[in-house]
Amino acid sequence: MEKIKRMKKWFIEVKNSVKWFIKEIGKIYSTEDSYFSKKRVESGIAFAIGQFGMIYFLIQSVDTMTMQDMLMWSGTEFLMAGYTVSQIQKEKKRKDVEPGSESGPEILND
Repeated sequence: MEKIKRMKKWFIEVKNSVKWFIKEIGKIYSTEDSYFSKKRVESGIAFAIGQFGMIYFLIQSVDTMTMQDMLMWSGTEFLMAGYTVSQIQKEKKRKDVEPGSESGPEILND
């Protein structure tokens, strides 16, 4: 009986988390404030699509790839990952506040 109660509670928590996630994703494209950043969500989706394409290409061609092809493939992987990381870091650059202000530096969001 206790196990059923714990499972029921777990399913309710998962359901509430999924509802919250869907609401926050919906808020990204509305005028309301969202927990998620629109730019980061879109760049994450683009990165995932790119990764899927790269892995699909690797699986289809691994038998016929030469060492040069493999180096080109891995270089493209690192280039794509590095570009994504640099875009995220660019968003995190800090903006200094005027001297004499009591608050610290602010993080630029979009």
